[in-house]
Amino acid sequence: MHKSNLMSLTVTFALLLATSAFAKDLKLTVIYDNNPFDKRLETRWGFSCLVEGTEKRILFDVGGEGKVLLRNMKKLSIDPKSVDVVVLSHIHYDHIGGLPDFLKVNGDVTVYMPKSLPQSVKDTVRKAGAKLVEVGDKPVKICKEVYSTGELGSWIKEESLVIKTAKGAVVITGCAHPGVVNIVRKAKEIAGGDVYLVLGGFHLCWMNAWKIRGIIKDVEKEKVTKIAPCHCS
Repeated sequence: MHKSNLMSLTVTFALLLATSAFAKDLKLTVIYDNNPFDKRLETRWGFSCLVEGTEKRILFDVGGEGKVLLRNMKKLSIDPKSVDVVVLSHIHYDHIGGLPDFLKVNGDVTVYMPKSLPQSVKDTVRKAGAKLVEVGDKPVKICKEVYSTGELGSWIKEESLVIKTAKGAVVITGCAHPGVVNIVRKAKEIAGGDVYLVLGGFHLCWMNAWKIRGIIKDVEKEKVTKIAPCHCS
């Protein structure tokens, strides 16, 4: 059940990026989520997070309802046309359903998506005049200090975002279907160091307490400093 007029979780983090070429701090804002936090906006099942302060402004996932996404962006004074890159984590509708409405407003973006996504999703990008980048099973550099993990997992293939900062890697996940611990390990490999923050869906809400405790222990072993569970966590 969703409640309108309740804001999806909105969180910002200020972290110095890994290279001195960036004068701005890294800022992450969760625009679309099913967890009510701030009463200004609407909640729906799904996820979307805006990344600012990097070389390119990145929208990670677009939620399930484009009109809700756009209304939330407007209430946060975020111009959709200011987005340079859209990254889609995986096939589920609550992460990609908002794409057509978003592209109607801003077709001048580059869309990174798992290669395994249906042709219909790829056609939506091309018809809007946007640039499509299909991500396979290897990491892909999106811009300075920002990478896709590449497709991970064997059942539901999913990509996550890795951002290098002076404090360690910041990882953004959609649903973490491949396992949040596996994603953290891949992020450490890409960043060449520890993970400072993991934000996003961890896919824990259907797991029993025993499994969750095991995941917590494994995340601690990987020396993750902070976590920000959202969506399906």
